[in-house]
Amino acid sequence: MPAVKDAEIADMLTTTLAKMGEGRFQQIAQELQEFEVMGNILTKRGGVKIIDSGLAIEETLMTAFGGRSRWVGLFTEDKYDFKNVLKKIRVEWTHLNDSMMFERRMTLENRGKARINNVILPQKAAMMLRLAHTLEDAFFDDYDEAASLKMWGLKYWIVKNSSTGFNGGSPNADGLKIAGLTLSTAPTYQNYTFTYTAVTKADFVKKLRTAHRKIQWKSPINIAQFRGDFGEKRILYVNEPTISSIEDIGEAQNENLGRDLAPYDGTMTFRRHPIRWAVKLDDDTSNPVYMLDKSTIHPVVLKGDYMRQSDVYPLRGKQHNVFVSDIDLSVNTMCLNRRANAVGYVA
Repeated sequence: MPAVKDAEIADMLTTTLAKMGEGRFQQIAQELQEFEVMGNILTKRGGVKIIDSGLAIEETLMTAFGGRSRWVGLFTEDKYDFKNVLKKIRVEWTHLNDSMMFERRMTLENRGKARINNVILPQKAAMMLRLAHTLEDAFFDDYDEAASLKMWGLKYWIVKNSSTGFNGGSPNADGLKIAGLTLSTAPTYQNYTFTYTAVTKADFVKKLRTAHRKIQWKSPINIAQFRGDFGEKRILYVNEPTISSIEDIGEAQNENLGRDLAPYDGTMTFRRHPIRWAVKLDDDTSNPVYMLDKSTIHPVVLKGDYMRQSDVYPLRGKQHNVFVSDIDLSVNTMCLNRRANAVGYVA
């Protein structure tokens, strides 16, 4: 029998990867119950924006309008003054990579469905789980200024502060800049902040109502670019202790619960905006609530490098029997209007 060529093995693995169905093994490896980033945020439904090209993403913000207009009398002399009202933010691409590896003889020892279930599918599933955990960590973990290769996450853009109001400043240690913009020159580029003591209607819910009103910005200029859909695509993220307490409030104000012992699990809303449990926020003992406007804060991905998986190819070198396939993602997050977003927490 003629030997199987490397190119034939690579083609077989590539074709099988594209046609795989469900495996016959039970996956109990994942560490998190839910994945908000890959399951929602990094999708079209979640607001992801695909960028055609560029070494980085630059966006222009109108951060001021130049004060007030003049009241004038008859024959008042004209006065002209050019108003510099624009600033720029810059978001660099970050790059995520993973791969899976096969040994040539593994493909010969396993044929048909056995090849899928014993060799290919477990490696593909493990690789996707690594990506999902990595993205979830990057989005919800505390911002680490030293981790320059990592995607900016939620806590980069939406910053806590113990004072109530638009006080969410820079996430950096010096407190000066965010996305290259010096905040002292753009004080309107700050998110809303507040603190609360307990998840009760008199404390938590009342302050959440105030925050919701404060971040509802409605432009008087009747131009679609200025009005947009700000505020219409909100979502709230909390940890498990907080969502549990919110469910208690929901049950307490409804006398017709029927026979369901937990009727509101997974269905809580605030002013018709979904409240979602973000598993990674369980690590945050300050019990934060993030109220986000998805039209203003969202991921950006580079076209052509959006979960791009390569064909299987031989590794060569010192492992001549090894074949690999890579998956790549060029990604970051962006927030164009920080003051349309809020965070509250227990101080």
